Amino acid sequence: TALPPALAAGATASIRHLKVSQVERARHRDRVATVRRRLDAAGIPTVDNPSHIIPVMVGDAHKCKRISDWLLEHHGIYVQPINYPTVPVGTERLRLTPSPVHSDADIDTLVTALSEIWSQCALARRAMAA
Repeated sequence: TALPPALAAGATASIRHLKVSQVERARHRDRVATVRRRLDAAGIPTVDNPSHIIPVMVGDAHKCKRISDWLLEHHGIYVQPINYPTVPVGTERLRLTPSPVHSDADIDTLVTALSEIWSQCALARRAMAA
């Protein structure tokens, strides 16, 4: 089944726009950097990488799923848990994917909620940034 013409035209227009606009890319990079800084300040361990995906290291499959479920149930935040066999046992993580439309308030809510559940799960924190 083919896409409806209006949907195909909308997708084409979006692609044309994104090929020439730097605004969305700059905002995306800013949002990723902001989430990383705030997680670091809270002592939440992440994997440093050049990607827009921020892996938050949990190290326990049960706790990883529990955190993901709790964030959705209590804060309406969907975070993908990544468990074995996608990653080796003991390296379970949450996959954060900030977008250009996430606000500072969205990021604050995420980091505050993660910090709270991190304490509830008795997970280790990094040395907090000054």
